[in-house]
Amino acid sequence: MQTAVIYARYSSDNQREESITAQIRAIEEYSKKEQYYIVDIYKDEAQSATTDDRKDFLRMIADSKKGLFDVIIVHKLDRFARNRYDSAIYKRELRINGVRVVSVTENLDGSPESVILESVLEGMSEYYSANLAREVKKGLKETALQARHTGGRPPLGYDVGEDKRLVLNDFEAEAVKIIYNMYSDAHSYGQIISELSNRGFKTKADKPFGKNSLYEILRQEKYTGTFVFNRRSKGPNGKYNNHKESSDIIKIENGCPQIIDKGMWFKVQERMKGNKKIGGQNKAKIEYLLSGKIFCGNCASAMVGHTTSDSKTKKKYYYYVCNNKKRTGECNLKGVGKDKIEQLVMDHLYAGVFSDSVIEDSIDKILDYSNKKQVKLPGLLEEYKAQLKKIDTDINKIIDLLMSGYRNDSFKQKLDELEDAKLDLKIIIAKTEHQIEVYAYNRNDVSNFMYNFKNFRDMDLKNQKKVVNMFVYKVIIHDDRYDMKLFTNPMMSDIASPRVLDADGHPSPRPSVSKEYVTINLWTKED
Repeated sequence: MQTAVIYARYSSDNQREESITAQIRAIEEYSKKEQYYIVDIYKDEAQSATTDDRKDFLRMIADSKKGLFDVIIVHKLDRFARNRYDSAIYKRELRINGVRVVSVTENLDGSPESVILESVLEGMSEYYSANLAREVKKGLKETALQARHTGGRPPLGYDVGEDKRLVLNDFEAEAVKIIYNMYSDAHSYGQIISELSNRGFKTKADKPFGKNSLYEILRQEKYTGTFVFNRRSKGPNGKYNNHKESSDIIKIENGCPQIIDKGMWFKVQERMKGNKKIGGQNKAKIEYLLSGKIFCGNCASAMVGHTTSDSKTKKKYYYYVCNNKKRTGECNLKGVGKDKIEQLVMDHLYAGVFSDSVIEDSIDKILDYSNKKQVKLPGLLEEYKAQLKKIDTDINKIIDLLMSGYRNDSFKQKLDELEDAKLDLKIIIAKTEHQIEVYAYNRNDVSNFMYNFKNFRDMDLKNQKKVVNMFVYKVIIHDDRYDMKLFTNPMMSDIASPRVLDADGHPSPRPSVSKEYVTINLWTKED
């Protein structure tokens, strides 16, 4: 009997603590049936799977290295992750640790077909998460257009009125005026903090002021009477950057009470800009597509971006160089031209992973697998409904006995257990019905999903990096050859593994596939 742990999670969007209880109960029933021995339970409450801020999840990943369990069981794949890149990274780490992930409602069997389908399910869950975020943002935008507070703690100097509009807090507004007046008069952050402390002022969170809290107050345009929404920019890690403005910012003049006049505010902004170190801010920033993915074949160190320029023509040249060589001089590997290696990677990905034949082959396998699931799921649904009918019968029997005056202390406990089981079954039935719909793919749906990446060479750098992160494990630079290791995934399995390019630029026969990735040659030095 294999040892297993349970991972359960519910996010804050229309779910409750009972969701975790239901997940755990369903997983325990599944474990008994499949003969898994549960040794621990990990659960994260009110956490989104789109972030890594899941304490128990990260603890579980760390514990997987200790050899305490063989399997992680989730109720559904989107409980594990709603982002395919994170899912691939963590599952790869688990595979290295000898641990696999099993889903109760999406019981994939590890076959190449199931690997393809798993990626599709994760991709669709990722789409659901992004779509939900878009709908929430749409609602917040509509609220902001009415100059109403969109949630969270209001800025210092304001409270939220019954109509959700910002109203003046006279005491706090006095602190705001002190901050702006002192800063515009060239006082330091330390002097401002000392003055506020002496006067008994604290932040909106009832804490002493610090440099970060002063910075945010000095950046707050609402104090000019302009209601501002969506100023913060969301980064690729899913977290907001308070120091970078969003491109979708909304500003409504006279949307809130004015505390600071616009002349004062702009004066403060100019001083803040002047205080920033401008070291290289006027230099053009060069983006390196393979950052974090390219390594030295001699000493295994990471390779980093490096720029040189011709002293006469001033023309700049961009390379990837061994970081060990750059720092210590102990490695003798020559750098590789940025454009050369990036183009080789893009060309091989396009021909070996995103060729029409590979994608079409994958689509065929997805449809075949989903058709098999379509046959199996209705039978399971009927079993669940039969169990629900029996529970209803048992509940009615107990109620009839109670109504007839028969009393037994165990009846109440039994009735509660049956009601809990009934609720769990209703959830399972609803999810199974949903799964029947999910597996009802048509070729057009799957084709659209799979071909989404085909034109990645025309995408912007951000999306190209996503493709590289999803498929490329590492690029290794040797003196006489360049190799690329690709993650074994839906489009790179035994069914549809990537192919290298021959001398004429055509895909050659597929290489052998390892457990975790395939290795292909990008370039070899001619003898």
